[in-house]
Amino acid sequence: MPLTRRDFGLFATMAGAITLAGCAPQAQAGPPAAPTHSLGTVKQIDAGDLSVGYTEAGPPDGRPVILLHGWPYDIHSYADASAILAAQGFRVIVPYLRGFGSTTFRSPGTMRNGQQAALAHDTVALMDALDIPRAVIGGYDWGGRTANNVAALWPQRVSGLVAVSGYITVDLAANLEPLTPQAEHGWWYQYYFATPRGEAGYRRHTKDFNRLIWTNASPLWRFDDATYDLSAAAFDNPDHVDIVIHNYRWRLSLAAGETRYDADEKILAARPAITVPTITIGSDFDGAAKDGSAYRSLYTGPYEHRVLDGIGHNVPQEAPQQFASAIADVAKHSKG
Repeated sequence: MPLTRRDFGLFATMAGAITLAGCAPQAQAGPPAAPTHSLGTVKQIDAGDLSVGYTEAGPPDGRPVILLHGWPYDIHSYADASAILAAQGFRVIVPYLRGFGSTTFRSPGTMRNGQQAALAHDTVALMDALDIPRAVIGGYDWGGRTANNVAALWPQRVSGLVAVSGYITVDLAANLEPLTPQAEHGWWYQYYFATPRGEAGYRRHTKDFNRLIWTNASPLWRFDDATYDLSAAAFDNPDHVDIVIHNYRWRLSLAAGETRYDADEKILAARPAITVPTITIGSDFDGAAKDGSAYRSLYTGPYEHRVLDGIGHNVPQEAPQQFASAIADVAKHSKG
């Protein structure tokens, strides 16, 4: 499965790199079947439109790190990476994204919106609620896109960035262009979600559907039933299906976003450079984009790209030590 239908064929390639000093990724014997650590108690805090469920690990006065999960995953992707970073003295915040786990909308009248700018605002609102002026932000899938977008829109709030699969900000205009049949085949579920049948099917078979995505996106990851069940509980959120369906329909210009985010989406559509210290990670899921060359020109600050062989889409859970090392290394080269 390729990484994204929208991005990599459209990026300019730029030779050269500004390399961060740091540890090279360690050899991977194979993705762990289950986490070896448990997350702490889930807390709740009002932040913007949401009551956000999140876990926190490490000393309260430690360097803030915010880790954002993707779809169809949840905060348990970071159980091991969070523990590793907390042991190094970081204050690690892992929130449920809107539509997952205990994160709920504070008002029934708020649009159940999955567009990228809404998720970026959620992250900044959480930082404000927790009184975190700046943080290292890391993520993959929806979380990786959100981390990039926060760094693009509010670089003063991001002291360092770890982005799995690189620069995956959505460009709605570019997204209208067809790809090769092989590439399009990998995104069958996005077209399925575009139909009433797809919405009904996802609503009826959410957990079975998402387990199929886990298997397809990480074919070498032999996760066990208990590991999947930990995350699958997060899909019981009453807004989960609405958020997921809107997210994918919005990307295909089949559903409108909210006008309050128009200015942010205009900025993101221009593909702004990321200026903060960054480490990007490519995995087997990324296919031909694994080497990172397609998006190199979009990171203009201190930068390094790392490649993980034998690892699928859920990088933090499949390779927690390597992901945690990237967070720790980028933190060394950032301020605040």
